[in-house]
Amino acid sequence: MGTVVDHPAPTAPTGLAVILRRLYLLRFAFAALWAALLFTTADTLGPLSGTLLVLYPLFDAACAVADLRSTRAEGGAGTRLWVNITLSVLTGIALALALTSGIPAVLRVWGVWAVTAGITQLTVGVARRRMGGQWPMIASGAISTLAGASFFLQAGEEGATLTNLAGYAFLGGVFFLVSALRLKSANRND
Repeated sequence: MGTVVDHPAPTAPTGLAVILRRLYLLRFAFAALWAALLFTTADTLGPLSGTLLVLYPLFDAACAVADLRSTRAEGGAGTRLWVNITLSVLTGIALALALTSGIPAVLRVWGVWAVTAGITQLTVGVARRRMGGQWPMIASGAISTLAGASFFLQAGEEGATLTNLAGYAFLGGVFFLVSALRLKSANRND
C-alpha cells in the first residue's frame, strides 16, 4: 500500500472552497450546540431530546442541499450528495417513529444512518480529495461508519443512553472545523 499525501491541488476551485468552508463552519457550530443540548437530556427521551434527534439528520440533509447547489459543476459528488439527502430525510422520519419505542430503537436507527452517512461522506471526500482539505472528511466518514455499528450494538445493552450520540456529533463537528481550516490554508496556497 502506498503512502497518501494530503496536499492541495493547485487548481482547487476557489469559489467552491469558500462555500464549503462556510458550510463546514456552520456544521461545526450546529454540531457543538446540538451535542451540548443533547448531552443535558441524554438519559431520557423527552420533547427536547426527541426534537434534537429528528432535527440533526434534517439539518444534515439541508446542508447537503446547500452543498449540492454550490457544486453543480463538480462531477462525482452530486450523486453521492443526493444519496445523503435521501438517507438523512428518511432517517429523520424513522427517528420520529423510533422515539415512540424508546432509546434502543433510536440507537438502532441512528446506527444504521451513521454507517450509511459515513460511507457517503467518505466517498464524497475521496471524490473531492484533489481540492485539498478533504482528509478530515474521509477520516470522519470512516469513523462514522464504525461508530454507527457501535450504536447499533449499544442498543441491546441494559440502560442505554443517548450520551454517545452527543459525543459522536461533537467529534463530527470537529472534523468539519478541521476541514474548513484546511480548505482555508489550501486556498492560500493557490
